[in-house]
Amino acid sequence: MFELKDIIYKDILKIDHLHIEDNKVSILTGESGSGKTTVLKLLNHLISPDEGTVLYKGKDIAALDPVQHRRNVVMLQQMHAIFPGTVKDNLTAGLRFADQAVPDDQLLEEALQHVHLRKSLDTEADGLSGGEQQRLALARVLLLDAEVFLLDEPSSALDEETADEVIAGFLKKVKQKNRTVVMVTHSKQIAERYADVPVHLEEYNQKSKDAAHER
Repeated sequence: MFELKDIIYKDILKIDHLHIEDNKVSILTGESGSGKTTVLKLLNHLISPDEGTVLYKGKDIAALDPVQHRRNVVMLQQMHAIFPGTVKDNLTAGLRFADQAVPDDQLLEEALQHVHLRKSLDTEADGLSGGEQQRLALARVLLLDAEVFLLDEPSSALDEETADEVIAGFLKKVKQKNRTVVMVTHSKQIAERYADVPVHLEEYNQKSKDAAHER
């Protein structure tokens, strides 16, 4: 689905070739500073490489309409946004931005169930804990029903047991529709349990290899 070829980005990434498979859960792991989030941003066309090519379905991302691309390839950033208003307001915000129809309350509630967030739709979002807000943002992304989900540390604010439940629920729904997921996580448990394709970024990033050699 994605190919990164001869990528150089600042002093962060130097990747000869990386292939992200279609309809798989690829989980990126690596030390802090190894470029995991940078890879997600390249896939989402939020940034462009200094050198090299990023392909999506065989087409150069640089030639694609960035707005339409980000509707097909949605990204949940680690610093996710929570908007003023209720849980329902937050769930429907992404749909409104993407010019998609807002589903009925039952489907909104089902999205909350998939991420194990037991809150009513009229709950004020700013009263939620950090972990609850993270799950709310994940449910909002799930509702977009994109081709690809890019998730940057989607369970970082959760304890291990809750993180396991949330990621399992999210991925179960996504896999039912044969979608693609690229996830960054520091959790060894999540990576080992849910990666169809583990991607240890140091194995691809020549910058990491150079730094290790210097040490």
